[in-house]
Amino acid sequence: MNARKKASEQKAAGQDEQPAPATAKLSAKAYEKELARLHIELVKLQEWVVRTGAKVCILFEGRDGAGKGGTIKAITERVSPRVFRVIALPAPSDREKTQMYMQRYLPHLPAAGEIVIFDRSWYNRAGVERVMGFCSKEEVKVFLRAVPLVERAIIGSGVLLLKYWLEVSEEEQTRRLQARINDERKIWKLSRLDLDSYSRWYDYSRARDDMFLASDTDMSPWFVAQSNDKKRVRLNIISHLLASIPYEALPRAKVKLPKRQKPGDYHEPTRQPRRVPEVF
Repeated sequence: MNARKKASEQKAAGQDEQPAPATAKLSAKAYEKELARLHIELVKLQEWVVRTGAKVCILFEGRDGAGKGGTIKAITERVSPRVFRVIALPAPSDREKTQMYMQRYLPHLPAAGEIVIFDRSWYNRAGVERVMGFCSKEEVKVFLRAVPLVERAIIGSGVLLLKYWLEVSEEEQTRRLQARINDERKIWKLSRLDLDSYSRWYDYSRARDDMFLASDTDMSPWFVAQSNDKKRVRLNIISHLLASIPYEALPRAKVKLPKRQKPGDYHEPTRQPRRVPEVF
């Protein structure tokens, strides 16, 4: 759904968020079957991008715990990391803080034959930096005025730009962040910043709405995905991005394994390196 239209409808209704429609739970078997089909299409996309020299850039934004990481993993788990590059930049260095804001992101844009996925992007300035006070109000205004122009230039250079916002309900966000606290396998996902930002739900809502208003353009629209159901949002986003790129399946030569060479005078050495203990 176009983000600007969604935001205006919510305001007209006097609501901050629209609840996701009630749907039957997607079974693990159905999810895996559809994901496998989509992975095949992503491989076809990869081959087409490499062959044609296309340049694709995908941005993922959303609230903490909305499922950005899991969605990106679902996209990339069966394709080449040399073609599908995931960019998740750390906090800016002292030098980077003195640069033009967008400067640190531009070197990571795709070259020919690449798909770059930003796990959070230059929109940090419109979201977390604004809400947490890491930049001034004037810096946010400057960014929101400039970002449509910068994205116009990016698209004008031949990059296909897709922007996704993952939206999660208050209750589901609480459940997911609490799960990170209680699960030692997930505790690394919960930063001090996540805890500080958790209580500022409506500050993030205002920041999101202003960001959509300034940067949801006909040339570079935002696409909002409800992510209370992780399985569904992954399938929906992969399906959407595949439908948004005019790729086609390329002909492949039939693959056949060649015969192995004969051992000749080769013999296994008597001295072997240490082996991993077979515990299982």
